[in-house]
Amino acid sequence: MTLRPATIRTDRLTLLPLRAEHADEMATVLSDPGLHTFIGGAPDTAESLRTRYERWTAGSPDPAASWCNWAIQLRDATCLTGTLQATITADDRGATAEIAWTVGTPWQRRGIATEAARALVAWLRENGVHTVVAHIHPDHKASAAVATAVGLVPTDQWHDGEIRWQRAIS
Repeated sequence: MTLRPATIRTDRLTLLPLRAEHADEMATVLSDPGLHTFIGGAPDTAESLRTRYERWTAGSPDPAASWCNWAIQLRDATCLTGTLQATITADDRGATAEIAWTVGTPWQRRGIATEAARALVAWLRENGVHTVVAHIHPDHKASAAVATAVGLVPTDQWHDGEIRWQRAIS
């Protein structure tokens, strides 16, 4: 199963397939070191984001995996506010997607991550994905709230210090 990201619209957002050209604006959006509290590391430069986005848009080197990445655009402000991603792999039941989201600090607590994640889960369902998974640090209450809002539930499985959340969607 090979999926490519498509433009997705919600009430307030446009999820745009991520392009290298988004790197300059995204470097500013993601510049708060606090965004790395749970994932580690430090903010990326526009150049390093551009390189990463070029690699992501080229697609997974594994033909059994699809990399779908979006820039989250707040339409009224015509600005980018974060990113959304899904890695889709096939198994004996169909397709599973591991999803993740990041919203820049100035746009947090506005429901943007939840609205974007709900739209992504709906798009995944429409495209034949049967299970959605997210890995969330046990102390990251905001991400746990987003996962809960889109119907994911925590499991007893751990991966790299994070709890596996999941939901069957089809």
